[in-house]
Amino acid sequence: MEYVELGNTGLKVSRVGFGGIPIQRIGQQEANELIDALIEYGVNYIDTARGYTVSEELIGNAIAGRRDRFYLATKSMARTREAMQKDIEISLRNLRTEHIELYQVHNPSMEQLDTVLAPGGALEALMEAKAEGRIGHIGITAHSLKVFERALELDWVETIMFPYNIVESQCEYLLPKCREKGIAFIAMKPMAGGAIEDGRAAMRYIANNPYVTIAIPGMYSPEEVRQNSEAGQDRSPLNAEEQAKVDEIKRTLTGNFCRRCNYCAPCTVGISIPNVFLFAGYLERYGLEEWAKSRYATLPIKASACIECGECEKRCPYGLPIRSMLKKCAKEFGE
Repeated sequence: MEYVELGNTGLKVSRVGFGGIPIQRIGQQEANELIDALIEYGVNYIDTARGYTVSEELIGNAIAGRRDRFYLATKSMARTREAMQKDIEISLRNLRTEHIELYQVHNPSMEQLDTVLAPGGALEALMEAKAEGRIGHIGITAHSLKVFERALELDWVETIMFPYNIVESQCEYLLPKCREKGIAFIAMKPMAGGAIEDGRAAMRYIANNPYVTIAIPGMYSPEEVRQNSEAGQDRSPLNAEEQAKVDEIKRTLTGNFCRRCNYCAPCTVGISIPNVFLFAGYLERYGLEEWAKSRYATLPIKASACIECGECEKRCPYGLPIRSMLKKCAKEFGE
């Protein structure tokens, strides 16, 4: 395994990390075996989140007795000081540790980021925890390019996590700016939320971008750890066959894959279209039905509210059939 500096944090992490979403599908014994595989293949970076139901707990139990083999990263959707203080304590308890290397503000909107930064906001709790040594570094995750751009100007941001893969490359123009500022770029959803079935092609594509610090594919089997670790650290140029696979994936998914660029907004009736499709991906491709439905339930306006005005489709730069996609989601989620 190749190891790289995580921005200016001083942490030296494996180029391939472990994404903790799919682990929700398995039990503790399988989670223990998964951690065994991470050690075997040299993966020393583990990413999870407060919102991933049992993920933190499964990981915490599995790394007991070998905590020093890993750097832990988790994240919270708390926006206020009080809520973030509570989540940090829960994360420490779940992960069975006294120190978490990286704690991230989880996917805030521009308005929510204002709350995080304001007096009494979540940043106060993060800075306090950092000063006390309970967390080492602070980062942010996002699905919005506007939030990404703003994060680059915040002096407390040490890492930025954003979707990056064969069909979601809209953030590429910002990656050199991360390097200029010493901010680590963490590529999430390297398989496009499970839409890309050729894992080797997906990881090789990312490994060929020198501005990606680390990629964190979601994994729930030792075989996936092996495959992703081998492909994700191979930085040799793509050969003709590999490039052909990448091109094929782009062609296949272009017409039916939401990149969450948010150009479709604002929806006439207020549907958060990118989030509807994000949660549908967890349902359709990750097999996390209960979790996906619980996330979808938090949306104030559901897909079924679509009045088929078509305004979103006029704005979508990828020509997606958004109206029919929303109908499909409404049927799958039952509302």
